[in-house]
Amino acid sequence: MIAHYHLPGLFEFYDFYKVFLPIYKEHPDYFYPWCDIASIYGAPPNCIWSGGRIEYSDCRPEDALTLMKEYSISARLTFSNSLLEEEHLQDERCNHFCRLFSKDPDVTNGVIVHSELLADYLASTYPNLYLVSSTTKVLTDPADLTEELAKERYRYVVPDFRLNKQLDFFRNPSFAHRQKVEFLCNESCDFNCKARKACYENVSRQNLGEDCPDFHCPSVGNSSGYRFSKAMDNPGFISVTDIEKTYLPLGFSNYKIEGRGLGSALILEFLLYYMVKPRYHIHVREAIYLDNTLDLL
Repeated sequence: MIAHYHLPGLFEFYDFYKVFLPIYKEHPDYFYPWCDIASIYGAPPNCIWSGGRIEYSDCRPEDALTLMKEYSISARLTFSNSLLEEEHLQDERCNHFCRLFSKDPDVTNGVIVHSELLADYLASTYPNLYLVSSTTKVLTDPADLTEELAKERYRYVVPDFRLNKQLDFFRNPSFAHRQKVEFLCNESCDFNCKARKACYENVSRQNLGEDCPDFHCPSVGNSSGYRFSKAMDNPGFISVTDIEKTYLPLGFSNYKIEGRGLGSALILEFLLYYMVKPRYHIHVREAIYLDNTLDLL
C-alpha cells in the first residue's frame, strides 16, 4: 500500500515546488518507495471562500495548475470558510478559480470545504471537482467522524488531529471508510486547546472582509508559534514510522501535512522527514539550497 501525501502551499510555495518536484521525479531512489505526492493544496489571496489561513501569494493560478499537471499531481483549492451565506456563492473570483480548476481533462482537482452550503453549490455547479471535508470542522468525536465519512459527497475527510491515536476505533473491523480518512500528521496546536473552532472562525471572518483583530489563542502551548520539534512531541503526531508500521498496515493511505503559513525552509524539513530516505537528506538539501532562484525563508 502507498502513503499518499497531501502537501501545503500550492500558491504560497510555488517557487519551492518548481525546484523540489524535478528532484522528486528525477531521483526516485532518494524517496521511500511506499509514498507519493497525491495533491498540493492552497488558495489564492483575496478569496472570500478561503478559510484556515489568510493567504499571501503572487503566484498565477494558471502557473500552479501547469506545474501540477506536469507532475500529474492533483491541485486542491482550500475554500474552508465556515461562515458563508447564500449571497457569497456568486462571488466571481472564487467561481473563476473553480471553473479554471475543473477544466483539466487529465488530472482531477479538488476543493477543501467546511460549509455544507458551499459543498452543495460546488457539487451541483462543478461536478468535476472532488470535495474534501476540512479539518476546520474540528471533528473530535468518533461518532461525528463516522457520520461525516458516510456522506457520499466527500472523497476525503480530515479528522481533528486529536483522533489520530484512537487506534481501537480505527482498527475496528466494522470501520468501513479507511480510504476516505486523511490524517493530519504534524499539527503543533496544544492537544488540549479548546479554542480551535474559534480560531478558524476568526480567519473566516477576516477572509469575508470583516474588520476584526487577529485571534489570540489562550492556550499557553500555542504562544511560541509553530515548531516541528514541538509537533513531534504532540500526542496526536503521526511519525513516518507510524505511517509505515501502523497506519498503512491498517489500510489507511492518506496523510495531510500542514504548513501553508510557514516558510519554505520548514516545508523542506517536512518533506525530508516524511518522504526522503535519511541518507539522501543532504542530496536534496544541497539541490534546494544551491538553486539560486529560490529564496528560502
